Amino acid sequence: MIDKNAFRKKMKEKLQATPKAFYEHYSYQIAQKLYQDTFWKSAQTIGITISNPPEVDTYQIIRKAWELKKTIVIPKCLPKEKQMDFRILERFDQLESVYYSLLEPIEEQTKRVDPNMIDLLIVPGLAFTEDGYRLGVGGGYYDRFLQNYHGKTLSLAFHVQMVKQLPTEPHDLPVERIITNEGSFFTS
Repeated sequence: MIDKNAFRKKMKEKLQATPKAFYEHYSYQIAQKLYQDTFWKSAQTIGITISNPPEVDTYQIIRKAWELKKTIVIPKCLPKEKQMDFRILERFDQLESVYYSLLEPIEEQTKRVDPNMIDLLIVPGLAFTEDGYRLGVGGGYYDRFLQNYHGKTLSLAFHVQMVKQLPTEPHDLPVERIITNEGSFFTS
C-alpha cells in the first residue's frame, strides 16, 4: 500500500524540480489542448482554482475564459464545515491570500454560484492515473464536493504527474478527462 503523505511529498519535490522554462512551456501546451476540448468549448460556467506553482498555470486559462465571455468560478474553502463554495471571479483583485498562501475569492466582492450552474469543474491534484483517479493535497474538499456534483470534470497535469496507480478509497471519484502536456486521457 502506498503511503499518501509520503507520495504527496515525493510528487511535490518532483514538480518543484521542474525548471521554470519547462513549467511555462508545459503549462502553455496544456492550455492549448484544453481550448480544443469539447468540455471547454461547450461550458459557459467553469470552476477552477487559482494555481500556485508548481501546479499547472491557471491564470492564462482564466484570462482566456474571460476573453470568450465564459463565467469563471473559484472555490472558497469553508474550514469549519470542511466544504467549499464557488464564487464568480471577474478580476484578479477580487482574491485574497488565505491559509497555505492559497488565493481565494473575497466574499464581499464576489457572488456565490449554485453548484448546479457549473458546467465544467477543473479538478486539481498532485498525481493522476490514466483512469481518472487523483491524489489531492489532502484536505478532502474536492472529494466531498464531487459527491454531489453532476457537471463535467477534467484535470490538468504535467506528464510527470501521471502514475500507474494510486491508493483509492470507496468515496474517491475519477475525473472524466485528464489533459497533459503530452496528450489527453479520456477516462469515461
